[in-house]
Amino acid sequence: MTPTILSRKQLNRTLLARQLLLQRSADGCEAATERLVALQSQIPNPAYIGLWTRLSGFEKRRLSESLEKRRIVRAPWIRSTLHLVSAADHQRFQAVIQPALARGLRSFFGPRANGLDIERLIQIAKPYLEAETPAIGALRNKLQEHEPDQNKQAMAYAVRSYLPLVQIPPSGTWGAGTRATYTTAEAWLGAPTPADLPALFQRYLAAYGPANVMDFQTWTGMTGLKSQLAPALTDLARYQSEDGAVLYDLPGSPIIEAERPAPIRFLPEYDNILIAHRDRRRILPEIHRKKVFISAGRVLGTVLIDGFVGAIWKVRMDGKAASLTVTLFERRNSDVRAAIESEGLKLLKFIYDGEAEDLSVEFAGRSCGEAFATTSI
Repeated sequence: MTPTILSRKQLNRTLLARQLLLQRSADGCEAATERLVALQSQIPNPAYIGLWTRLSGFEKRRLSESLEKRRIVRAPWIRSTLHLVSAADHQRFQAVIQPALARGLRSFFGPRANGLDIERLIQIAKPYLEAETPAIGALRNKLQEHEPDQNKQAMAYAVRSYLPLVQIPPSGTWGAGTRATYTTAEAWLGAPTPADLPALFQRYLAAYGPANVMDFQTWTGMTGLKSQLAPALTDLARYQSEDGAVLYDLPGSPIIEAERPAPIRFLPEYDNILIAHRDRRRILPEIHRKKVFISAGRVLGTVLIDGFVGAIWKVRMDGKAASLTVTLFERRNSDVRAAIESEGLKLLKFIYDGEAEDLSVEFAGRSCGEAFATTSI
């Protein structure tokens, strides 16, 4: 039986629905985090914005409380980058994503990681982390006391890669900055559960599908998963993209019609939706990719217009005045700009939360180099 062919716009609308971007959800932040599997959190604030853009009535304190009460944790996770993940999912899937963490050590440190005695480093670090909950800098110094001839950055990263760690709040909370303190996941959350790769793949499909194993590898930062997942693929629904790629999905999961309207949505820096597929064109037109993915691995905040990335945004505070600048990739009509202005002002209110007396949204046209109208309140 020939698989049903899904258009790019069908894939786009289905992705938006599963990512809570067609309609804001009434879920709490813990349920939403699990639905999304994890929220990228290189720096703390963007993850909060990622939930704000997906949830109705979201308040910053809710996520901070979940971190403080150990229901959500900030930890090195998929692609060896910091994520917010529910405590239950962290313990359930940590062993699954361990190869991605190990790969990160090799990628970042190369020969500097050769010869490290991982077992010894963990024996040194584990009791120290659980007793002192240090910052990474202190851990580096502790390790170098015992291994003075090894690269201390590589040693600390090796511990981060092979010993599951979590950050201690207020690390990871809104406005906390990038300095963080750590302890072991076992001390903070209890014992982990056995690895279950097929279960994580199914959760990925629920959040990002229809997709295939190559997409899943892109999202996790892992490789060589095709043979491991082959038995699990037989029970999945099969589709085909316009380009002929086979896509898998959970049986019975809805496919959203291409004609479904998509509202304006502001995505934060590093949002996982932009890096969850090998072929990103279902959300990010290739012509705009280099405008969003810039140097040093940075991923800018973006605006979804008719479901696809059509602009980037940034905010700044000057005294008591806060402004949001939207850089459009092409000219848009007045109705679209009005919708962006409206959503942008709501985002400014969320970010500055009474700190600013004047809020404004302004437009810049990247393609034609002209400034458009400014709206303020």
